[in-house]
Amino acid sequence: MFSHVMVGTNDIERAKRFYDAVLAVVGAGPAVVNAAPTGQKRLFYRHDGSTFGITEPINGEPATFANGGTIGFKCSSAEQIQQFHDVAVAHGGTAIEDPPGLREKKPGGDMYLAYVRDPDGNKLCALYRPS
Repeated sequence: MFSHVMVGTNDIERAKRFYDAVLAVVGAGPAVVNAAPTGQKRLFYRHDGSTFGITEPINGEPATFANGGTIGFKCSSAEQIQQFHDVAVAHGGTAIEDPPGLREKKPGGDMYLAYVRDPDGNKLCALYRPS
């Protein structure tokens, strides 16, 4: 359904350090760095046919995060959920909501979750559903 997700940053180097570490947990390689035609730097992470991007806002205004928005990253185990959370916090992220772990059984089955905010305030979720 989605081709990519893009978020803004006010500090591209800080964002690169954070996302290089955090997205490595889910199998993405280091960012591909490029510049928009207007000069703003952008980072692109590609994995399993998906793209996640970070950009300095092209309009020159400060980057802000989406109130109510969450970006979810698929994980392959409960241990990977914990690692995603721990690496995010170790690289400038903030733990939010409940601690990482199993949520009550849902109609669709069990679900392991962890929520963090990146250094720019974007809300990230790590999600694992056992088969």
